[in-house]
Amino acid sequence: MADDNKTVLVEVDGTVAHIKLNRPDKRNALNDQLIADLKTALRDADGDESIRCIVVSGAGADFCSGADLSALQKISKASVGENLEDARSLMELFVLIRELHVPVIAAVRGRALAGGCGLALACDMVVAERSARFGFPEVKIGFVPAMVMAILRRSATEKTAFELITTGQEIAADQAERFGLVNQVFQSEDFDAEVEKFARRFEKLSRSAVALTKRLFYRADAMAFEDALSAGVDVNATARMTEDCQQGIAKFLKK
Repeated sequence: MADDNKTVLVEVDGTVAHIKLNRPDKRNALNDQLIADLKTALRDADGDESIRCIVVSGAGADFCSGADLSALQKISKASVGENLEDARSLMELFVLIRELHVPVIAAVRGRALAGGCGLALACDMVVAERSARFGFPEVKIGFVPAMVMAILRRSATEKTAFELITTGQEIAADQAERFGLVNQVFQSEDFDAEVEKFARRFEKLSRSAVALTKRLFYRADAMAFEDALSAGVDVNATARMTEDCQQGIAKFLKK
């Protein structure tokens, strides 16, 4: 199948899997096929023991503009049950990203809007080109940024999150960084090289340690303080028994 007919492109460069949304003529808008293919690509990359990090980006000028016209038409004509099933599919994508063993980085060029902004924020980290734009314009068409709200509330302050989801305004990458939505902003001319450097930080780190850390980090979201500490005890003990930890301690002791 020609690349032009694939909704998602995958390229592995050493320890980094690059997954690119490939609907540039539709600004990489989300539809059923793209969501399904993205899930498959993420699972496949995570299942490769040589992969230490996944980078999700968009082909063409934009990262992802949210739902496309055909998806919106489908929503407007669907039954309650059909709309629930459709929404759950996107929810499963957001949950999947957090369940993967390796870190997932959204590399945002151009616009990340609505569900596309939700997809970016669902990733473990976000890096952006300085000219990138972020926003949740759903309210402008009478829609609710419902699922992404759970992600946004964990990324920004309550007041900032409320402003973003109720006004539908777009914000620049620098402002998104100040709000806590973006980890780092890179200049356009250096973007690809900086993204690669950012992702390569995981290359020599323990895959098992990062995986255990990621799992505990998100599990602790819903835990009381003492429960989070107790879960930390369990993960601490588990980490001590891994081969990576045993080798790391032995190497440290030889210094």
